Amino acid sequence: MSIFEFKGKIALVTGANRGIGEGYVRTLLNAGVKKVYAGARDLDNLSALIEQFPGKIEPVLLEVTSAEHIKALAEQIDSLDILVNNAGIADASGFIAANSVEVARQEMEVNYFAPLQITQAMLPLLRQSGQALIINISSIAGIANLPSIGPYSATKAAMHSYTQGLRAELKTDGIQVIGVYPGPIDTRMAEGFEMDKPKPEQVAIKTLEALEDEKIDVFPDDFSVHMYGLFLQHPHNLETAFSEMM
Repeated sequence: MSIFEFKGKIALVTGANRGIGEGYVRTLLNAGVKKVYAGARDLDNLSALIEQFPGKIEPVLLEVTSAEHIKALAEQIDSLDILVNNAGIADASGFIAANSVEVARQEMEVNYFAPLQITQAMLPLLRQSGQALIINISSIAGIANLPSIGPYSATKAAMHSYTQGLRAELKTDGIQVIGVYPGPIDTRMAEGFEMDKPKPEQVAIKTLEALEDEKIDVFPDDFSVHMYGLFLQHPHNLETAFSEMM
């Protein structure tokens, strides 16, 4: 696997208007990416980011579960080297809540099926790139189930499995596929976790550092590193640690 060169590349980041997505936009541009297509449901939320990087960000209206938006996206973009599948939702729900099936379906649509569909739509462009990269944002909760957000954990486990399968299928195309597994990050999604949380940009910075070290799985914060260490000792260790957090 060759070291990835970001200078002059073109990227698409989903969920780019805040949190981890915004962190990737900033970090990629600072690394030399020429242009970022910033996908968001509300383009007004991208205004500050566009002002900070004039001429380098193209806003894209993208509700990731919309087939119409995905089709329009494929028609709007004519060249692509980097795809960051970041957009996601989380509901503080377990599996036995009255609305758990509804929550699970919605989260699976956004967190798993949407990245799958967007990746399929962008693959022809990525295959044309001289050096292409797909970054899938999973979660440490996708390695073992975190019961307080059980359905969400299941979607991120699906994303983890998808990343592994996609990596194997695209190996002959020379497209790198990276899985990112954050713990709670200082975003709106993690507001309910009372602990020290790193800034969203750290996730993107650690991803680029991992690429330099030719790593394919990224644990970008102390919490995820520690929890993955428990998992490597024995998978049940992480399951137990998560269940004790309830």
